[in-house]
Amino acid sequence: MYTLPKLEYSYDSLEPFIDAATMEIHYTKHHQAYIDKLNAALESHPKLQDLPIEDLLRKLNTLPKEIQTQVKNHGGGHANHSFWWLNLKKNTKFDGEISKEIKKKFGSYDKFKEEFIKTALSVFGSGWGWLILNKDNNLEIIKTPNQDSPLMEGNVPLLGVDMWEHSFYLKHGPNKTAYMEDFFKVINWENVNKNFEKAK
Repeated sequence: MYTLPKLEYSYDSLEPFIDAATMEIHYTKHHQAYIDKLNAALESHPKLQDLPIEDLLRKLNTLPKEIQTQVKNHGGGHANHSFWWLNLKKNTKFDGEISKEIKKKFGSYDKFKEEFIKTALSVFGSGWGWLILNKDNNLEIIKTPNQDSPLMEGNVPLLGVDMWEHSFYLKHGPNKTAYMEDFFKVINWENVNKNFEKAK
């Protein structure tokens, strides 16, 4: 069965940019709920529970029809959030191979940031903004609705931002722009670079 991954830092370690209350609720309530519902959906398919969540999502279209929607929604929520926690950390430097590729692709860090924020803010309702390595091995900024994962389309997520209200509403209210500015202060570029090097 799938379980909640260990959080490698305290709930308040991202203050003042992401508040401790939001972190605790997000991790213990929202993420746990996706795991519980995913496990319930797979109760009659125990062999599928042995797969890494990323593999389960990559083969979504080959799964039994009656569980595809639950795996998409709840499996996507589990994968996206497991990925999300690892990409949050204060005071990491925009460096490494990913920084070179971003500058090459988007022209500069500031232009990348501008396009990433613009894309994330264009999510209608709930969803995610992403920096991915696409199937052509190129960097691309995309958005997905709900808990859809880039893995479902054969892409590799490098950086993601959760645009569901539970990610920001306690601190930022409806001000998504302020949330995005604070998010850029807690991007774990060390991990994003690791994601990129692994994907390449």
